[in-house]
Amino acid sequence: MNGPNEGKTEAETGKSEGVATPERGDVIGVGVLWLAKWSLCIVAIAAGVWVIGYVAAKLWVVLLPVLLAIVVATVLWPPTRWLIRHRMRPAAAASITVIGFLAVLSGVIALIVPSVVDQAPALADKSTEGINKVRDWLQGPPLNVRDEQLDSAVEAVVSRLQSSAEQIATGVFSGVSAATSALITLFLVLVLSFFFVKDGPRFMPWLHDTVGSSSGRHLEEVLARVWVVLGGFIRTQALVSLIDAVLIGLGLVILDVPLALVLAVITFLGGFIPMVGAFVAGALAVLVALVANGVTTALIVLGIIIAVQQLEGNVLQPVLQSRSMKLHAVIVLLAVTGGGSLYGIVGAFLAVPVAAVVAVVIRYVGEQIDVVTAPPAEPGADLEPAAE
Repeated sequence: MNGPNEGKTEAETGKSEGVATPERGDVIGVGVLWLAKWSLCIVAIAAGVWVIGYVAAKLWVVLLPVLLAIVVATVLWPPTRWLIRHRMRPAAAASITVIGFLAVLSGVIALIVPSVVDQAPALADKSTEGINKVRDWLQGPPLNVRDEQLDSAVEAVVSRLQSSAEQIATGVFSGVSAATSALITLFLVLVLSFFFVKDGPRFMPWLHDTVGSSSGRHLEEVLARVWVVLGGFIRTQALVSLIDAVLIGLGLVILDVPLALVLAVITFLGGFIPMVGAFVAGALAVLVALVANGVTTALIVLGIIIAVQQLEGNVLQPVLQSRSMKLHAVIVLLAVTGGGSLYGIVGAFLAVPVAAVVAVVIRYVGEQIDVVTAPPAEPGADLEPAAE
């Protein structure tokens, strides 16, 4: 015989057993409320990010030296730690490393400036010669541009410059002000770096006392990971940039390209701005070679730069760069673009370290969520099976 519920649908069976089936409108309402809640959360987070960005922009004069000092401290901490382990007082060890860093920086500047001053007149003459060659090429086939057309174009440029004389003068004074600001920023970076490497080990105990043991444990773990990732990124990127600068600079010296040492230093500095920095430094080297030595030398320099960048991307970066960053190339490119558009060259330089720090925080939060949402272990799962 058939059972009492046989032949009925599931909904009819639920109704007969007293189980309420949710209405369609109730299900839609629950979904809409869930969507509204998360939309409000996203809006609140976006508003918080905007407020943080606004405050950072207002305090950029103070925030920039702190960020740069942290980057410098990650480089100076290993030699400082080595000196402290050999029974040198922290203040003396930090002083030695900071003074050594300043000496290296001053030495680089001392090498660049005389080279620029000595070779600038010759480069200017070559530039004039290159412009005349371009003019002759424009007047010849297949373009056949007439003299009066070139003269009108030159006059238009000159009149534009003359009409913008006030803006140019303002820019000169702004450049002087920027140079003064750069000197002040450099001084603050050195002072802050000294205190960071001197008193850095005292920070964790102070953090535990301030926020408590539970929160302090999480902050300590996150900051330790951030320090490792940031220090590893800066040191390995410096090594990769140094290899690029040496190889490209050697090629420029062999080809007798003017300002080879300056271009090598620019290549080294540009290596800290992924993708964009290497492109700009390479384009500048090719341009100088084109103006000074002609098309053939420029093509050879272009080939050298492409070969070195391929070596960097396919060999040096995978081998030397820390794998703990785990940042996709798209994230790096977007970070550099956003940082450069907001804060210029400094923003592009700091974009990748900031992105790496954010990635570390997101990974740690994900790990804590996995711990909370992990299913409980079954009783006796870790016990050894009983012997038969």
